[in-house]
Amino acid sequence: MSRLSLETPNKAQTVVEGLYQDLERRIAASPPGLCPVDISLGFLRLCHAQTCGKCSPCRIGLGQLAQLMDDVLSERATLETIDLIEQTARTIADTADCAIGYEAAGMVLRGVQGFRDDYEEHVLNNRCTSGLTQPVPCVALCPAHVDVPGYIALVRAGRYADAVRLIRKDNPFPTACAFVCEHPCEARCRRNMVDDAVNICGIKHFAVTHAGKVEPVANQPSTGKRVAIIGGGPCGLSCAFYLQLMGHQAVVYEQRPKLGGMLRYGIPRYRLPEEMLDQDIAVILSTGVEVHTGISVGTDIQISDIEQEYDAVLLCIGAHVDRKIGIPGETSNGVIAAVEMLRDMGEGNPPDFTGKRVCVIGGGNVSMDATRTAIRLGADSVTTVYRRRIDDMTALTEEIEEAAAEGATILPLQAPLRIEHDEAGNVTALITQPQQIGPVGSDGRPRPVRANKEESAIPCDIVIVAIGQGIDSRTFAEAGIAVNRERFAALPDSIVEGSTKIFAGGDAVTGPSTVIRAIAAGKVAAANIDSFLGYNHVIHAAVEDIPEAPLSPTAACGRVNLRTRPACDCIHNFDDIKEGMTEEEVLQEASRCLRCDHYGYGNFRGGRMRQW
Repeated sequence: MSRLSLETPNKAQTVVEGLYQDLERRIAASPPGLCPVDISLGFLRLCHAQTCGKCSPCRIGLGQLAQLMDDVLSERATLETIDLIEQTARTIADTADCAIGYEAAGMVLRGVQGFRDDYEEHVLNNRCTSGLTQPVPCVALCPAHVDVPGYIALVRAGRYADAVRLIRKDNPFPTACAFVCEHPCEARCRRNMVDDAVNICGIKHFAVTHAGKVEPVANQPSTGKRVAIIGGGPCGLSCAFYLQLMGHQAVVYEQRPKLGGMLRYGIPRYRLPEEMLDQDIAVILSTGVEVHTGISVGTDIQISDIEQEYDAVLLCIGAHVDRKIGIPGETSNGVIAAVEMLRDMGEGNPPDFTGKRVCVIGGGNVSMDATRTAIRLGADSVTTVYRRRIDDMTALTEEIEEAAAEGATILPLQAPLRIEHDEAGNVTALITQPQQIGPVGSDGRPRPVRANKEESAIPCDIVIVAIGQGIDSRTFAEAGIAVNRERFAALPDSIVEGSTKIFAGGDAVTGPSTVIRAIAAGKVAAANIDSFLGYNHVIHAAVEDIPEAPLSPTAACGRVNLRTRPACDCIHNFDDIKEGMTEEEVLQEASRCLRCDHYGYGNFRGGRMRQW
């Protein structure tokens, strides 16, 4: 008999591994709005099953904690039970021998402190305060609450124009979002339980590129009310679109020569072709929106005059101010801000980087846009410097991978120290300090700390700073409009604190965010401005006859991803880099939708929102 042998998984181990994978998929597909006490109890029982039984805090304490929480859910608890849960969880967290015990107890402790009102509601009234208001995960996670299952069903039926009409009920930028949306709707797709999330954004991409010209629905009768919108970006134009549909006259004041905001002046054309953006804007303007471009509020016209002239005002000026990095040499010739460079690109004034060595500082989507734009502008080399790990970059994974495929060098764990320049003041190098990853910070991300290594010098001619954007709200603050740390102090209903008829939304309130969140802010502002003006207009779905959900079960099937054109074909031009699905692919992908609007809880709660 051999003293040692190679271990191979037996049948039981293989089945358990499969169960773990099933559990991971189910967690990935967990929708928002679930009972937090019930979810916490489920995780606690899983942790209890993982304990080794060595220490009593794990072996006995977690079991007692689970029983107490079950009492809360089963009408057997009192308010004193909640205090006992907190005390027990704290004791286990302080005395357990391993991470299984103290992390499980810590999870319960954070919960009872974070949503104690839900515990009390269970005890006092036997109900949960976190009930689902939108039971379809993709719809709930879309900030604009677009009817995702509805338009996927229409695409599957070949009704592409109807799919666009349905999207416009909640999002007047279907084309732009099909190209640049970060698709949060896919994060909790229940298809994850079977194989992988449905490629919702890819299906929308197919719909908008095959629908042809789709006219908007007719405006409701005019109310005679006029609303000024300061800012012609996605938030402002979305609000203008819905106000026009409601019968109010929207008047947009835009500082730049053209409308679009960051969609035009912040997103490169290889990601969002200009004609695609113009297509959405043309539909919005066709509703009768009045536009004044090249107007700077505070210089060409005063906010006080606008406030007197209009029945309501929306401020949505966007985040167009660059953030300074604050290191020596930042004023050298050749140091530019990413937002400035991308704005110049949008205005048709691209810089010439031919033969230049470029360094980009930052790890977000803007830094990736700047990196890939510099490559297309003829740079000899492009290096992206980031002080954290690649895993910690906030840019989309696909953006990072595609930038690397196009020839960019991603240099993580390097903190910029200073920018060196020659006697004429021209940039010669970026000096960085190597970092190592350290403890997790309050934001949940590991913090970089200085590594015991020598400084590094990256020779370069151009340094592009892409570390964030700000709001220029000084003019409005001087006019007495409430501002908090550069942003407008707006309440959840979009009205600015202390004002009588001024609303705010988009980046001007939240700080730099995504396109779909700006669109959602415009939709919310339109609804609340309508109510403020004394009306209750309803935006209806332009398409009512959504195809019935199929009765046949769907077998596991791979996800169809959009292909990116080969890097060798992309880096010399600003043509669209994505290749859309074929008709066969989009039919297969649309067929993967589980139609949560019809089956299960979605049907129980009434399916879709047909109006707002």
